[in-house]
Order: sequence, then structure tokens, then C-alpha cells
Amino acid sequence: MRSLLFNIFFYSVTFIYAIVCVILSILPGRLIMMASLRRYTRLMVWGMRVIAGIHVDVTGHENIPKEGAVILASKHQSYGDGFVIFSQFFDLSFVTGDHLEKFWLIKVILAKMNAVVIDSCGGVDAREKMANTSKTVREQGRRIVIFPEGHLSEVGTQHRYRKGVWHLYDDFGCPVIPVANTLGQRWNQMDWKKYPGKAHIEFLEPITPGLGKDDFMALLEQRIETRSIELLDRENLGALKLENIGVLTENEAAKAKRLAREANEAVNENRAKTNADMEPKI
Repeated sequence: MRSLLFNIFFYSVTFIYAIVCVILSILPGRLIMMASLRRYTRLMVWGMRVIAGIHVDVTGHENIPKEGAVILASKHQSYGDGFVIFSQFFDLSFVTGDHLEKFWLIKVILAKMNAVVIDSCGGVDAREKMANTSKTVREQGRRIVIFPEGHLSEVGTQHRYRKGVWHLYDDFGCPVIPVANTLGQRWNQMDWKKYPGKAHIEFLEPITPGLGKDDFMALLEQRIETRSIELLDRENLGALKLENIGVLTENEAAKAKRLAREANEAVNENRAKTNADMEPKI
């Protein structure tokens, strides 16, 4: 019953705020619309607590710099992740997959927010688009949220971390805050059913600028995944299946694109080697 009531609340309020924000997007500037969005996300967090019985503890604010651009790199398990994180800040931008652009109302709002909309499966085109769009966010000294896995992960599992977060880190030259998250135990991915209980979102120790790609990616993944597993509630499992803890998964769309990219890279590498072999030896 609580799941039914919350889902009715969620879709009804979302539709109303989508209409309101589209109207506000016509006005000059962004502040009024961003204030409305913050009100919306706080209302969603209220609904999660009061209607669905999901109590989210948000900790680690002391790890977030008071001023200047910063990148929040979060575990992504639930549609509720963005609501909770967004509710903690006033003017937040984020990197999101292009699947949201199929909804016209949301597409208009994302444009006004200066959201960075990319192909969820990654690749060179996604990196270029992310770099171009995020330039405005960096110049404004704002905070930006990115979900490094690129996809919703079933609670306990993880996807491969995509290197777009490193390109942002390298371009911005600012700290990255890893964000651990267990909200998937209570609201797993896009599931209709919700599970009452506690969940945690924790802002972890910043990763300072200057690391190389491999070192950065390894450190980011280790911090997020280790702490997210530590925070799991093993007394009240909710949507969590214990056998899923630490499992690496990959959806079919991401796998197909990765295999195509690797095949193309292999062809280019073989072509370069053949050309080198054909060059006259002096």
C-alpha cells in the first residue's frame, strides 16, 4: 500500500512540477526555476520518508568545499538518488544519459539547467559533448553531479566505471567528491515496489586534482564501492540480494557498444601495424 501511495504521489507531483518548470524556463535567468526544482526534490525526499517510509541519512557535508567548482561522483542505484543529492544544494548541474530527452518536458528543463546530456553508453562523442557543455558550468564555479557507472545498478552490484568522470576531473582541475549510496535497498533502480527502512548517502573524502587517469579511476571506484558496501543494511535487506554484493554487471546496450568500440580499436591498431611493416627499412 505504501508503494502504491508513494508512486501516485511521485508521478502526480512530478507532472505538475514539470509543467511549472517548463513555464519558468521561459523567464530570463535560471534562479527561479532552480529554486522550484529544489523545492520539488525536497518534496520528493519528504514523500519518500513520510509516505514510503524511506529514511535517508545524508552525511559528509564537511568534505565538500564551501566555494568553487566541484564534481560529485555518485553511486547510482535508484531514481531517488538525484532527488536526495539535488535537495542538498541550491544550484546544481548534472551529467545525465540521453534517455531522459525522449520526454519533451524534461528535455526543455534540462536545457535550462545547463545539464550535460550524453550517450549513456559513452564513447568519444559523449566525451566531446560533455566537455563542451560542462565548460559553462565550470566557468560559473558550480557543482556538478555525475554517475560514473553511466547506468542504474541493481543494489549491491556495479557497472564498469566510465572514464568520462576523469575527463571532467582533468578539464575542471577541481576536487572530485566520491559519493557512497545505499538508496537502492529501499528504492531499487526504477522498481515499483519500495521497502521501508534506512538508507545512506555519504559524501566521502575529496580526490584532489592532479592524478593520472588510471590512478584516479582506481581510487574513485575503490572509495565508492567499498563504502557503499560497508553502509548496506544487512538487518533489513529490502531489495538487496546478498549474493549480488560486489557483482560486476553490464547491460546489453553498453556491452554491444563497448565490443564495437574495442573491435574498431583493434582494426585501427592492426592497420597501423601493417602500415609500419610495409614501410621500407633503411
